[in-house]
Amino acid sequence: MTIDQILFFILAAVAVATALGMVFSKNAVYSALFLVLNFATIAVFYLLLGAPFIAISQVTVYAGAIMVLFLFVIMLLGAESLPPGKVLRHQWIYASGLALILVGEAVYILLGRNAATGMIDRPDAFLNTVDSLREIGMALFTDYLLPFEATSILLLVAMVGAIVLTKQEKGGQK
Repeated sequence: MTIDQILFFILAAVAVATALGMVFSKNAVYSALFLVLNFATIAVFYLLLGAPFIAISQVTVYAGAIMVLFLFVIMLLGAESLPPGKVLRHQWIYASGLALILVGEAVYILLGRNAATGMIDRPDAFLNTVDSLREIGMALFTDYLLPFEATSILLLVAMVGAIVLTKQEKGGQK
């Protein structure tokens, strides 16, 4: 067993543990912090696969900007403690179906592709050059500028909507 495989299994255990901590935490702040740890673990996975640009993007965009936004909204709204949720009528059927689809995809990826080596191929070294990163930046801000800006507007509208929906009036009533 190589050091990459040992590190992979350790990171996989951390990723699963932080995902479970996020899902089962009763405190919304702890849940968001578990999600930050999960994002950081995923970034290390990207580093193991030889994709440092995606790893840095993962840390700056998700663990940095979006999670700060989530924590800001949680703290602003005072929603640290999550209320007991109402279970929908057929929620377990949908959840089981989606879980089966996820397991099927994982089995396909792990066993279907690269069955001869059992490994996922690393990207070629020339993909991580400065010219390649420049091309990604140019494509992001030229060809994909509309989806990039639409995503930022969507996040802003979601934050404003959450604040408006939970804002208390001065008299103590909604």
